[in-house]
Formats: sequence, structure tokens, C-alpha cells
Amino acid sequence: MNVAIELPADIAQHLEEHWGDLARHALEALAIEGYRSGALTTAQVRRMLGFESRLEVDAFLKRAGVYLNYTEDDLAQDLETIRQLRTP
Repeated sequence: MNVAIELPADIAQHLEEHWGDLARHALEALAIEGYRSGALTTAQVRRMLGFESRLEVDAFLKRAGVYLNYTEDDLAQDLETIRQLRTP
């Protein structure tokens, strides 16, 4: 899908001077807000932005100040899994 945004030329030029590729910046902003709000998963963000790996997505989100949706329950479950794997 293509999405068009109408901006006055002087504003578009000003933003491009600060951000560079305005279309890419808008796409990244959409991905960030989508992830932050829970509307997008990390896999969807990866596909949107053309990243090769989950690590690239994690680094991108971290640079944007958005941290992974990882709850205390997720941690407890991971710790239990580790405990089970260590038990012979």
C-alpha cells in the first residue's frame, strides 16, 4: 500500500534538511508508534523496514527509546524454562 502525505514544499524541504529521507523517516515513525501501541509485532516491524534479523529491530527500537514488550510474567516463564533445561 502506498500512503501519500501532503506537505507545503518549504516544510518538506526543512524536514528533509533535518531528517534526510522524509519517506523513510515517516515509515520508521509509523513502525515505532505501531510497535509502541501494540498494533505491530517485532516481526511486522522487521518486514516493514526491511531488516534482516530480529536483532536489527531490537537495536532500531532501542535507538528510538522503545523497549521490548517483555513483562515480569515473560521473565518468570523464561526462568522456569531455563530451570527445566538445567535439570537432568
